[in-house]
Amino acid sequence: MAVDIRFDKDKRELQIRVSGRFDFALHQDFRRATEEASGALSSIVIDLGATEYVDSSALGMLLVLRDQVGDRQDAVRIVRARPEVKKILQIANFDKLFTLQ
Repeated sequence: MAVDIRFDKDKRELQIRVSGRFDFALHQDFRRATEEASGALSSIVIDLGATEYVDSSALGMLLVLRDQVGDRQDAVRIVRARPEVKKILQIANFDKLFTLQ
């Protein structure tokens, strides 16, 4: 499992790419990324194209990220989720809280 984090200063956009399992083991990486960029963020892009599994702690981390940029549905975009991961997000009604692409 790996997390690749980039911050685009021009767009004020945090880009996070998760590979492998998206679970509690990534909690520290996520917290560190958002703390470094907090206040300067206008949006967050979560790339789940290489994510094989998402658990409830990952869903919680996504909710925390959303809180950091406001309650706008488009503030956090989840992109390239595999069908099995997208299904979990939809069951949790995350398609109503986030933009799923």
